[in-house]
Amino acid sequence: MSVLREKILSTATDLFKTRGINSTGVDMIVSVAGTTKMTLYKYFHTKEALIMAVLQKSQQDFQDWLNTKLSGQKPTDKIQLLFDFIEEWISSPAFNGIGFIKASAEFPEEDNPIHRLSSQQSSEFREFICQLALDANIKDASGLALQLSLLFEGAAQAEQMQRGCGAIKYAKEAARILIGGAAKQ
Repeated sequence: MSVLREKILSTATDLFKTRGINSTGVDMIVSVAGTTKMTLYKYFHTKEALIMAVLQKSQQDFQDWLNTKLSGQKPTDKIQLLFDFIEEWISSPAFNGIGFIKASAEFPEEDNPIHRLSSQQSSEFREFICQLALDANIKDASGLALQLSLLFEGAAQAEQMQRGCGAIKYAKEAARILIGGAAKQ
């Protein structure tokens, strides 16, 4: 991957996280990245393509980080440890919300490609949780995955709006109760 492409992607990621997607224009991105519009459009044909690339990279980076954290754990432990690692991620100073939630709020029309990608990413994370539950021999894995994804997304949103509010702590406690109940069924 080109160094310039990476610089543009990294700059856009930072600006979208701190200023919002719609509030960040292409002029600002190229200015902060120290490049030109022509170069930006060489790698990303539209601002929408850049937004999609930012969302895809952010989600992939998070998933890679989480997979690394969970690797080497027993299947039954992975589902139990999930919220410990989510709490670590949300509590880190670099945390600034979940990209797919923020993007779907800025692009609320269901037929918008950015909204569709955001919805897809939410579904994929729920499927990831479902697979952890299946691997842990939980009977209603899809039901538990939906419950846990709601806890995750809600706690992340609350912590983004008010850092240190305790939402992730209580979400983690609720997750343990839900996982414990689901494991006994």
